[in-house]
Amino acid sequence: MNLVLFDLDNTLLDGDSDYEWARFLIDKGVLDGAHYEARNDEFFRQYKAGSLDINAFLDFQLAPLAAHPRDQLDRWHAEFMQTRIRPLMGAAARQLVQRHLGEGSLCAIVTATNAFITAPIAREFGISHLVATELEERDGQYTGRPRGTPSFREGKLVRVDEWLFSIGRAWGEFPQTWFYSDSHNDLPLLERAHRPVAVDPDATLQELAGRRGWPVISLRSA
Repeated sequence: MNLVLFDLDNTLLDGDSDYEWARFLIDKGVLDGAHYEARNDEFFRQYKAGSLDINAFLDFQLAPLAAHPRDQLDRWHAEFMQTRIRPLMGAAARQLVQRHLGEGSLCAIVTATNAFITAPIAREFGISHLVATELEERDGQYTGRPRGTPSFREGKLVRVDEWLFSIGRAWGEFPQTWFYSDSHNDLPLLERAHRPVAVDPDATLQELAGRRGWPVISLRSA
């Protein structure tokens, strides 16, 4: 059995679920567009530049989850999946996932985006394992704070090891490990995998993949 890990945003998805969730809430009138959109765009620019302060971003991103009851959040998310996410789930990405699942590989999505947003997306892809930024809860409601190590940059290594330990496995027991990602922010996990694959990569990862001889593929429609 091989281990196959997939980044989510701009890798399996033709877009960013974090960013789209914020846009969705703005369009619903839940968030103030002028203020929230400007900050959301700035954090997105920092992410692409490799300068994102993950703790500052999580303070910003998780606050709306703490402001509304879970049943309301779940209703919004169902609409979000239908109108924003499913159109970003292309046939090539679905086929890649199904190929690895069909080969009997242990597959997981490993993403910095929080588990509230991403758990339904992982299920839609047919992937039962998700390593995401976890959310603190109190009395069934989100507090607006992360729980444990955020699944970002080096934190993805920590969280993958924790997940494998929780299911009685370890990284070194797999004959082959794959990781698919679009972002240079994922370099720590890409370097750890036996088979790193750059998927529609950003410019930094594109250049790095070329120098290191890593495969570069596209999952986007023509």
